[in-house]
Amino acid sequence: MAAELYVLEMDDMQQSAVDLADPTRLVFDYVRRIGDLVDAMPEGPLRVLHVGGAAMTLPRYVAATRPRSPQIVLEPAAEVVERVRAEAPLPPRSGIKVRPVPGESGILAVRDASQDVVILDAFDGGRVPSSLTSPAFVAQVRRVLTPSGMFVANLVDRPPYPLVRAFVAAARDLGSLVVGAEPATVKGRRSGNLVIACGAVPAGAFGDPSPLEYRVFRGQAVADSFGAARAGRVRTPPRP
Repeated sequence: MAAELYVLEMDDMQQSAVDLADPTRLVFDYVRRIGDLVDAMPEGPLRVLHVGGAAMTLPRYVAATRPRSPQIVLEPAAEVVERVRAEAPLPPRSGIKVRPVPGESGILAVRDASQDVVILDAFDGGRVPSSLTSPAFVAQVRRVLTPSGMFVANLVDRPPYPLVRAFVAAARDLGSLVVGAEPATVKGRRSGNLVIACGAVPAGAFGDPSPLEYRVFRGQAVADSFGAARAGRVRTPPRP
């Protein structure tokens, strides 16, 4: 089947890319890494809360790979939601419910211990709102996650990683912390996406073995590279 690539641009950036013919094809590298994390979760439907939706790339992926998964998307840009509904409608009976509310207020309506996965992938003016990486928001994520749940956040940063360090400090009590990044971002050549998984992070996160072009930090390596001394208990060097 031929690809039907739908690309949504916002704030002069490509925010989403969806293959309408094959929603399991994840075009952007960091989105593929988040897909790897979702794939590593136990088999069967997952209850997923998405903070940020844009063209709904990841909700479509979960709907295709995990049928009957109930999903909630918090996307405050109502005009974007309507545009996507018109230009790239969601498949029928997808189980995806879109709420046109900000993540900070929308998460307050989510029940305690009701979500297997929370995914933060939200931008405003090309930046992740600081309110969505704050200790107060992380506390709300902790509230809605099940004990075996995982929180995944996509942040854009560069050395010395002020955003990631602040997030790691706020999220360290969730459980395990694993950080994935492209080598160019780790070496400080440019700002780039860093994907942070917190909580009950499954074995084989980011693929097992992880892609050679990707750097994965676990255990004490998270603390060594991104601060927050309590981030890990076991010293594990980053994979090459």
